[in-house]
Amino acid sequence: MSTRGEKKKISKMSRSVKAGVIFPVGRMLRYIKHNLPKYRVGVGAPVYLAAVLEYLTAEILELAGNAARDNKKGRVSPRHILLAIANDEELNQLLRGVTVAAGGVLPNIHPELLAKKKGAKAKLEAAVSPPSPTKKNRTNKTAAKNFSRTKKRRDGSKRMSADSTTNSSSDTITILSSKSLFLGQKLQVVQGDISTITSDAVVHPTNSTFYTGGEVGGALEKKGGKEFVDAVLELRKEHGPLEVAGAALTEGFGLPAKYVIHCNSPSWGSDKCEELLEKTVKNCLALTDEKKLKSVAFPSIGSGRNGFPKQTAAQLILKSINSYFVSTMSSSIKTVYFVLFDNESIGIYAHEMAKLNAN
Repeated sequence: MSTRGEKKKISKMSRSVKAGVIFPVGRMLRYIKHNLPKYRVGVGAPVYLAAVLEYLTAEILELAGNAARDNKKGRVSPRHILLAIANDEELNQLLRGVTVAAGGVLPNIHPELLAKKKGAKAKLEAAVSPPSPTKKNRTNKTAAKNFSRTKKRRDGSKRMSADSTTNSSSDTITILSSKSLFLGQKLQVVQGDISTITSDAVVHPTNSTFYTGGEVGGALEKKGGKEFVDAVLELRKEHGPLEVAGAALTEGFGLPAKYVIHCNSPSWGSDKCEELLEKTVKNCLALTDEKKLKSVAFPSIGSGRNGFPKQTAAQLILKSINSYFVSTMSSSIKTVYFVLFDNESIGIYAHEMAKLNAN
């Protein structure tokens, strides 16, 4: 039979394939018409909606997958989706009225409760003493085991790295508050001298000439000695003036820290000072990641001679640290210390850290 006059078969192509998206464009059009029956719908409207929903879904799944991986889970659960949304500033704002079923709540323990718990544990451990030779054999054996375990814990605490979450063994350093981010990094408020803290890196707020006469710089210079001073002078010659929000690194000669990160933070009231302070913090974290370090200690940069209000500086620093970890994902940093000495700054940082991502 002749096929003359018959129509050629044309393979149909869906609108999703034409638009290059996975989400169904036809279903998006149906939903729009159902919810907005009085309006005319353009051809591009369902395509745009499908593309936006696909992007948001991919973004949430990526962050939720990272949260599941950091919690050593092979399956994404509603809990991981909640953490992914809550720890991303833009997604949290977009979906703040949405309840994730079986997602739980964000951990928000008052810092004073954590400090009290840690203090009680430390007292209990300190109360353990060597067994008395006058007791019975059975009592001696039990006490000897307890003493051996306590001794191992104490020896381990002396050798612990700077990214540990327990109280420091140094008499001059006290961890007052701690918070874990959803990717596993820990933020800790520490009371003590930044020149004596055992951390992979410490941050030194300075100016364009790498001035070490400030409060933090003076403490580092005193502890580091001539080798540290010579290293700063050498850096000044090689690097030249340090731009605002810039950061440069030297070895921590004579200090417990391996490296010192010198940063030039902006002054309060200058042009784009808040944006530049956030950039300063992120540059310090980027240098820490560049050296594959696990911990870094920050003083309250910006709130000293630079004139930032303490609460504003704390909010900006915490915000920039959180956003840095969300955007980087593969950071080597495990612990960020905030080394403070006055009660006002300690209270502000503990309060701001406790409510971080709680809204």
